[in-house]
Amino acid sequence: MIVLYHCAGARSFRPLWTLEELGLPYAMKVMPFPPRVSHKAYLQVNPLGTVPAFFDGELRMTESVAISQYLVTRYGPSPLAVNVDEADYGRWLNWQYFGEATLTFPQTLVLRYTHLEPPERRNPQIAEDYAKWFLARLRGIDAVVALQETMCAGRFTTADISVGYALVLATYLGLNDRFPSAVVDYFARLQARGGYQRAVAAETRVAQEQGVNFDLGEFLANKSPG
Repeated sequence: MIVLYHCAGARSFRPLWTLEELGLPYAMKVMPFPPRVSHKAYLQVNPLGTVPAFFDGELRMTESVAISQYLVTRYGPSPLAVNVDEADYGRWLNWQYFGEATLTFPQTLVLRYTHLEPPERRNPQIAEDYAKWFLARLRGIDAVVALQETMCAGRFTTADISVGYALVLATYLGLNDRFPSAVVDYFARLQARGGYQRAVAAETRVAQEQGVNFDLGEFLANKSPG
């Protein structure tokens, strides 16, 4: 049985979205955000206290992009993966990791210095500097999706899931009103997908079933700057 530990709105949305696109059976454990603070027992599952934690039998994984790639290759063949003999194989790998390392990373510093640090340690200048870093790197996405529907291979893949989550996080942080127009249209296409909508519905339903009502959005609202 596949088991996913998840916080609504967090990086664990990538494997959740992938699971829904693939139609694989799974169990999900939803925790309030941030789990390392609000759900101490989770540290026994993942000592880092970060999400996701993903189990497939005895296998444990904690990197969201790697989990998505694992799922579409381990449980393929799937059009969500790009095969090594396809021309866009390298682009697929590049955009998957770009979504995390280049797009999500600077946003974590925006999150830290606007919401996570105690009020006396928050720093609007650092937050804005990293927001600008993120938006500058978003030009790479804009250049691609201004010319084509998806990131690579002429179809929706896990590269779009990786980049798409970075756009989800940017929306939580209020950066979406600064997206280039082609990125706005691209994000709308991603959100219109059945797999995306099923993932959002699943996290909401399971959170209600498990009595969890504190997601990333609520956390940010309660920790709002100023």
